[in-house]
Amino acid sequence: MTQRAAHPPQDFQKMCKQAERDYESKKLVTLIERVKRQLEERSGTESTVDLPKPPMPAVTSEVLRLRAPSRSSIFER
Repeated sequence: MTQRAAHPPQDFQKMCKQAERDYESKKLVTLIERVKRQLEERSGTESTVDLPKPPMPAVTSEVLRLRAPSRSSIFER
């Protein structure tokens, strides 16, 4: 007898792992094709989504010093 005949569970485990990898590869290929198709559909139509607004500048202490006092705080200084 040969060593290969003595250990069929290892061969079976290898086959199962390979089948699992093949299945995952097939799922990945399907997902990539679907995303490509969606990108093609989106590029064919005009986008109605507005671009995000630029971020607002941070309020600095210089801006606060140059600001006129409000009417409700006449006596604050």
